[in-house]
Amino acid sequence: MGIFTRFRDIISSNINAMLDKAEDPEKLIKLIIREMEDTLVDLKSSCAGAMANCKKIQRQKEEAEDRTRQWEERAALAVKKGRDDLAREALLEKRQHFERTDLLKQELEDHNVLVDQYQGDIRQLEDKLQSAREKQRMLVQRQFRARGKMRAQEEIRRMESTDAILKFEELENRIERMEAEADLVNYAKKSNLESEFENLMVDENLEKELMNLKSSLTQKNEETPAP
Repeated sequence: MGIFTRFRDIISSNINAMLDKAEDPEKLIKLIIREMEDTLVDLKSSCAGAMANCKKIQRQKEEAEDRTRQWEERAALAVKKGRDDLAREALLEKRQHFERTDLLKQELEDHNVLVDQYQGDIRQLEDKLQSAREKQRMLVQRQFRARGKMRAQEEIRRMESTDAILKFEELENRIERMEAEADLVNYAKKSNLESEFENLMVDENLEKELMNLKSSLTQKNEETPAP
């Protein structure tokens, strides 16, 4: 498969549709990226070769132009010297180099177009490669989240197993017993405190009643006349 065919296939491909249909999207995106990277290397290599050819053709064109000027000057010199025969030969050489200059000029233009095409293709492929790498990053993140969710679900199912439930119920019963014991202690403390205050109130009432009795007896004794 030629490099331009590979390039067109890659550029025209719908990566999202391919990934949606793939059984293993992560594996597929890796293969796509690898193909893009290989094609990009080939494109850059071909572009570098075309640029090198441009420089070579440019030098050849400049040499042909120099030779064209040289034979034109020689033809003029031969005419001045009265050597029309040499002038004709010089003009033939000039014509050959001039025609070669035109051919090299056209060849240089064709190579420059090719270089421009390579550079445009490279930019397109680099953009698509960047997009593919972004999709790969998103797939990795999705897979990471999916694995985390799966581990969480497995942990929940494990916690919902009979052994886990029994352990949880046992812990719950233990906590309830501790809370009941704490309530008993608090109740006992509260009962003792209330009893103390009730006793104090009873003692105070008795004292009042005793004082009233003494006061009543004293008053009666004072009111009773002596015999």
